[in-house]
Amino acid sequence: MAAVVVTGLCMVLLSGVALADVLVVTDSRHPIQRMGGERVIELDLPARIEAELSTGLPADPGRAEAIMQQRLREGNETLQRHIGLAYQDVAEAWGLGIVKIPAVVVDRRYVIYGEPNVARAAARIDAYRSARP
Repeated sequence: MAAVVVTGLCMVLLSGVALADVLVVTDSRHPIQRMGGERVIELDLPARIEAELSTGLPADPGRAEAIMQQRLREGNETLQRHIGLAYQDVAEAWGLGIVKIPAVVVDRRYVIYGEPNVARAAARIDAYRSARP
């Protein structure tokens, strides 16, 4: 396990990729191995938040609506901001044209699909960029 962490860290340190430039697009069914510092968009996060908010709602639509509004009020601005950011992230992934997950995106320009190890994907992108200056 320690060797994997060290290997991943070495790959990041040796690559010219700045951590702030790495974006990962995935969902809860496609786990990733983070390298640290990358931004992660989970495409199913909005649905998971909504499912959590909907848990235990009664069948009566009027009562269910009242309970949902109460839950949203109790969650305050923090919950509303969390929901809004989750949807903005999904829109950003769509805007980038992501077609498969997991996807590791560097500089909003280079992408590796299907590689769950973020450090390895970032190193592959860096090698590609170095070969084509």
